[in-house]
Amino acid sequence: MEDILEVYRRPFDPNRPLVCMDETTKQLIMEVRQAVAAEPGIVARFDYEYERNGVNNLFMFYAPFGGKRHVNITERRTKVDWANQIKDLADNHYPDVDKIVLVMDNLNTHTGASLYEAFPPHEARRLLDRLEIHYTPKHGSWLNIAEIELRVLTGQCLNRRIANTQVLVDEVSQWQQQRNFLGATVDWRFTSDDARIKLKRLYPTLLT
Repeated sequence: MEDILEVYRRPFDPNRPLVCMDETTKQLIMEVRQAVAAEPGIVARFDYEYERNGVNNLFMFYAPFGGKRHVNITERRTKVDWANQIKDLADNHYPDVDKIVLVMDNLNTHTGASLYEAFPPHEARRLLDRLEIHYTPKHGSWLNIAEIELRVLTGQCLNRRIANTQVLVDEVSQWQQQRNFLGATVDWRFTSDDARIKLKRLYPTLLT
């Protein structure tokens, strides 16, 4: 826990940008009956019936110091999917930096082994050398600032029926552009000193 909190306290270094990564799923839902349009004083009405149209995965990469995020949507969430996201992060979003300081949870797909499964050994090694990885502890995913940004995305964009992948891509893209244009950031204030007081029960007791 304190490892993550100390990473957040580092001064901004453009050659070692901090990027927080998280992912979630969105079930696609199609209407089976025409909605009743809104009228003055009456909200639009939708039938309770719907048709499931598959599930998409959303990868969130959020740079808290710069207030920039990008979200990629895939059909699956396999090791290879994650590896391709890391390659895109390193080669397209941060091609010229020394290291990317990457904070994420320890899901079984979020490992160097996934890179070796997706790419030849020399390419996997190259990508790993571009990363400085910090994992949130078990049951400590709340320490990942990208999780907060995903909650914002869910509340502002995903909390309704979305019929298909293309609509999802378009809607998330517009949300992302607006958030980036505004430079929206997360005001993170929790520190290691706070943890030692508020989460004292999680620390071992030393016998004297």
